Amino acid sequence: MINTVAPTIPEKRIVFYNLNWQKYQTIIEALGESRLARIIYDRGVLEITMPLEEHEFAREIIGLFIRILVLEMGLKIKTLGSTTLNYPELDRGAEPDNCYYIQNQSKVAGKKIDLTKDPPPDLVVEVDITHTDIDKINLYASMKISEFWRYNGEVLQIYQLQNQEYVEVENSPTFPQIEKARFYEFITESKVDEIEAEKRLRTDLKRLKGL
Repeated sequence: MINTVAPTIPEKRIVFYNLNWQKYQTIIEALGESRLARIIYDRGVLEITMPLEEHEFAREIIGLFIRILVLEMGLKIKTLGSTTLNYPELDRGAEPDNCYYIQNQSKVAGKKIDLTKDPPPDLVVEVDITHTDIDKINLYASMKISEFWRYNGEVLQIYQLQNQEYVEVENSPTFPQIEKARFYEFITESKVDEIEAEKRLRTDLKRLKGL
């Protein structure tokens, strides 16, 4: 008898078209805040993503990776998680997998974010294991997010905002000392043992600081 293992289903997406801003807001209010689904709205297109195991694992591990880098490099951070980033003047809104203030942390520390007055987050992370109909590169560039990470379960792409457009770069502008290869090592090690992966990363960063 042959044992078979069902493939992991990373995420499910539902897309609606021709919705105006008011209908988008109505749907957000109807769904409420205590939900797993994440929503992105881009000029009439509404995408609802219901993340499952592979997606959530990657999101959590990337978040841990960033937090460790911030701590070990002596930076500061304000984490917004999947807080809704609404820009009605752009007719766009998003609930990213993770978003952070790092360079601008001092400008928003200890306060509730008001995107009409405060700067946009410095770094946004999206995990897209399956196809999305939303052009997230254009969307987050329009929001003036200075750095955007996109991970598809295998490849991490890093984009830096230059002249109001994203340019793909090899290393993160926020963490220029860290090569992308170290991220791949960390996420691979975390699949086996997250605690050991964290210990190794912290040791490597301490060694890097000592050079």
